[in-house]
Amino acid sequence: MGRRTFFARFFLIMVWLAWATDARSERLNGFEIVDPLVPANEIMRGGPPRDGIPSIDYPRFVPLNQAGYMSDGDRVLGIDYAGIRRAYPIRILNYHEIVNDDFAGRAVLVSFCPLCGTGMAFSGILDEKGKGKKKTAQFGVSGLLYNSDLLMYDRATESLWSQIEGRAISGPMKGARLELIPVQHTTWADWKQRYPDSQVLSLDTGHQRNYGQTPYPGYQESKYVYFPVTVMDRRYHPKELVLGVELNGKSKVYPFMELYKGPAVFDDVVGGQAIRVEFDGDHRAAQVFDSHGKELPSLIAFWFAWMAFHPDSEVYQNR
Repeated sequence: MGRRTFFARFFLIMVWLAWATDARSERLNGFEIVDPLVPANEIMRGGPPRDGIPSIDYPRFVPLNQAGYMSDGDRVLGIDYAGIRRAYPIRILNYHEIVNDDFAGRAVLVSFCPLCGTGMAFSGILDEKGKGKKKTAQFGVSGLLYNSDLLMYDRATESLWSQIEGRAISGPMKGARLELIPVQHTTWADWKQRYPDSQVLSLDTGHQRNYGQTPYPGYQESKYVYFPVTVMDRRYHPKELVLGVELNGKSKVYPFMELYKGPAVFDDVVGGQAIRVEFDGDHRAAQVFDSHGKELPSLIAFWFAWMAFHPDSEVYQNR
């Protein structure tokens, strides 16, 4: 082998090693991503920098009778927790994605990913692995995505958290999971009728945004997905709303177009556990309960998003 050939091959090997190192350790939006739990090349910049989409860290609320800015058809995330009922308008969450809230002294992380249509709430308490310590953490918007879904970060450790998975995919908390809190994704008319004592997130967010206009016009109706996902299941429209349930390592998804065909309330089994599904077609809402009537965490999402994270999910069909 000549010297030129040797050095050419040596150079190529060094380039490959540099690429391989970057695949394991990369800096995106100021986050050092080392050996993440998902493929590093599938973590993408969504456009805005870290905190370019500002979380609401000091939320203000008004009583229902002072929420004149709300219309009956407005979509909200509703939480009934620790004796407190609060509604978070989607048109506000579209611009902020995260609300760091407090329910009677209990930290609660409220999150919404406009690209996946997913509204989720978690306990804001982190359980530090191996240290036996729990700490309250605030979360921010990293500006990064995985499977088109919001990657949150906690400001205590700067770990990145997948919203839909509810787990840290990189950083000191890697592998840890957040405790889910049930969320109702419904209309303002439905929520205020059921919870007349509710508080509502105020337009006074501390930020200047046009909350009367969506930053994603036409997105929900379009078949276009802005960012690539690992699995694209084309059995339904990508933005078909679905109810997703995951129990005991098994998952099942209920497309709304299938739910419209059947009974509003029915029993089913997921992961060996008996559940009751309640569907409200008028308000495009659904909830899941166990055999004792306790609400279980579930997720309303776009079809493409649920299947990207749960490609082996059983699909409910009403024939």
